[in-house]
Amino acid sequence: MGSVTPIGAPQRRLPPWAAAEGPFGVRLFDVGIVVLVIAALEVNIIVGNGPGAVRLNLSAYLLGALLAVPILFRHRWPFQVMIATAAAIFFYYIFARRNISPAPLFFVPLYDAAVAGYLIWAVSIAAFFMLTGLIVVEVSTKESLATLTSDFLSQIVILVLAVVLGELVRSRRDLAAETARRLQLADEERAAEAGRVVAEERLRIARELHDTVAHSMATITVQAGSALHLLGSAVAAHGGGEAADGGEAGSRGRGAGPGGGRGADADKLRAALRAIRETSKGALIDMRSVLGQLRGSGGQSDDAGISGNEISGSGASATRPDGMGLGRLAALRDAVTAAGATVTVSVDGDELPLSAAADHSAYRILQESLTNVLRHAGPGTAAQVCLRYQPEALTIIVTDDGHAVPGNGTADNSGTPGHGIRGMRERASLVGGELTAGPLPDGGFQVKVTLPIAAGSAGDGSARRGAEVTEARGAEVTEARGAEVPAARGESS
Repeated sequence: MGSVTPIGAPQRRLPPWAAAEGPFGVRLFDVGIVVLVIAALEVNIIVGNGPGAVRLNLSAYLLGALLAVPILFRHRWPFQVMIATAAAIFFYYIFARRNISPAPLFFVPLYDAAVAGYLIWAVSIAAFFMLTGLIVVEVSTKESLATLTSDFLSQIVILVLAVVLGELVRSRRDLAAETARRLQLADEERAAEAGRVVAEERLRIARELHDTVAHSMATITVQAGSALHLLGSAVAAHGGGEAADGGEAGSRGRGAGPGGGRGADADKLRAALRAIRETSKGALIDMRSVLGQLRGSGGQSDDAGISGNEISGSGASATRPDGMGLGRLAALRDAVTAAGATVTVSVDGDELPLSAAADHSAYRILQESLTNVLRHAGPGTAAQVCLRYQPEALTIIVTDDGHAVPGNGTADNSGTPGHGIRGMRERASLVGGELTAGPLPDGGFQVKVTLPIAAGSAGDGSARRGAEVTEARGAEVTEARGAEVPAARGESS
């Protein structure tokens, strides 16, 4: 059985004091309606004389008032209220009749029943009482048709009005509910279409990254490895039988002989090529992760076309660096130092764990800051990285003492404004941090970022990260030793 106000249907709101439900769903609004119905019934009882009518006394007034009591429960049980009022007035006409019209009593129950969807029942009950009344009055009074019409027309109009009004309200509510449902479906379809467009755009970006940056970086890795191989062969040829694997030690062992200067230059060139190869390896590993995320494959690129050989530089499958956060700071420092800008790292305070997102953002901000040192300040610049741990936040300060040199091959002189600082600020903001960047009064540039500290104690990963950061502090840049003969075959771009 439905209620007068179906759930989910748009409806006009009553004041809170009137709409508050009491026991059995009775509201103050319904009490007011019942009072009005009782008043209309009592007026009818007063004037309801005629053949077979009971005397007008207190019991007549009380019985008339009792007829309207079921209307108190109209909000929760509209159909039952209509049936109850119909049964009550039916027995009233039989046992304690005053010649009253059923219209004042039936108006609200018929309206409620029509609103709740019981149109046929409402029409049937109204028609039954009107036809029965016409027959009874005609048989008992022998009134003319005109008199009967004048007596019953107003009642018929009131009952028809109640049923029609209820049906109109129900129709409008159904229409509003259907409109709301269609609007919701349209919103869902628009959201699905937007998601599809975003997915297609992500795939397009992934393809473009693969076809341009990823392949280019793979080519750089292979070429750097090949150059190291050729350089080792050249050193062996000029070093009197020294193997390529021992080229570095041999060049230093020759001292200040005629080939000493050439050996020193070869060492610098070898270190630069090694840094290029390692940096491009790391960039390719990160690129594969980004491609996998863009393709929605959880970090695995399904058809990026970058094999392990391409990113290893030695025919072996590359392994991903442990984590994407501050645990890679030592490697980043070595790479930037090898590229020509000396980097020193210091840590203040007890090292505390960051959330995964904040840890990743911290590394990316450091990476971008130190890359900007190379691009804008140029080689020979000294950069200082300070990690300042506080109970609730980590402050990272990157400072350099260089100045942008016009015409420097390393600095960015394209004239095109970049997005580095804005990107770093967005990364910090996404994890609840803040970033400021700008030139220093005495020269140089400073980037300062504050990131929130994750709750909880440090785990194994954070301990390992702390050990690596400590290792980075004050450590000297060391060159990798060992075999430098890349497997050129199998490496392709």
